[in-house]
Amino acid sequence: MMLAPGLGAALAQWLSHLRALGGASENTVEAYRADVAGFLGFLQNHHGEGFGTARLATLGPTDMRAWMAHERGRGLSARSMARALSSVKSFIRWMADRDGFDASHVLLARAPKYQRKLPRPLSESGATDMIAQVETQAMEPWIAARDAAVLTLLYGCGLRISEALGLTGAAHPMPEVLRIRGKGDKERLVPVLPAAREAVAEYLRLCPYPAEPGQPLFRGKRGGPLNPRLVSGAMARARMALGLPATATPHAMRHSFATHLLAAGGDLRTIQELLGHASLATTQIYTAVDSARLMEIYDKAHPRS
Repeated sequence: MMLAPGLGAALAQWLSHLRALGGASENTVEAYRADVAGFLGFLQNHHGEGFGTARLATLGPTDMRAWMAHERGRGLSARSMARALSSVKSFIRWMADRDGFDASHVLLARAPKYQRKLPRPLSESGATDMIAQVETQAMEPWIAARDAAVLTLLYGCGLRISEALGLTGAAHPMPEVLRIRGKGDKERLVPVLPAAREAVAEYLRLCPYPAEPGQPLFRGKRGGPLNPRLVSGAMARARMALGLPATATPHAMRHSFATHLLAAGGDLRTIQELLGHASLATTQIYTAVDSARLMEIYDKAHPRS
């Protein structure tokens, strides 16, 4: 549904505000746009013609319940509903500040509860076995070394796959500390273990394409940027060979980095900074993973009479 001009303009201004001041990535901005556009489109259809920005100041609990019932009715999960409500609250809060109205009825709306899925890290041996396995799979030695180097960075530095594949030849030779630009265009400093530096150096020694500052560090077979699907495919073959679950994905290597660091005594604030999480609450999920693994070990090992 096309939004009324006033609503569309307000949404566009809010998104510009997010880009300018919020440091949000384009993917995040697009998710916000879709959530809020869906909300405004529902209100426009629900209230009929003439619904504009002035009516946003009059929204009440029945409007919010009607919208949420509509979204759940079309199959939106509780998790997605919570995200959409968060987007809507952010937009309405901005509108209330701009136009000077009380947005309490919207801001007090409660999202449905959902069970947050815990990350599924690999064991320490599973992570190292995964790296060793991908190093044996490719027919061409440089591609095998490349895949191993990428996974070593994911596990050894806690990088996202997009961050690892976003590195350029300027990162060669690999420094002891990498400056990573992550989600929301936020920068962080990440120590690079000797094993990761050695893995990247070995890949570049074998790679037929030179490491150039303006070119991707990790190359595809024909010299272009390495497609993340190729990394996922290499891990899929490796996990089948190793008997690992389908959750053994590139992102699981990052989860493994955080979980193993926490188990070794790392503090949450440091792990938050290394992962580039904006909120400590996001990092705290790994304490639940650690506790769940502890209870699993306890259940297996505890003697029963």
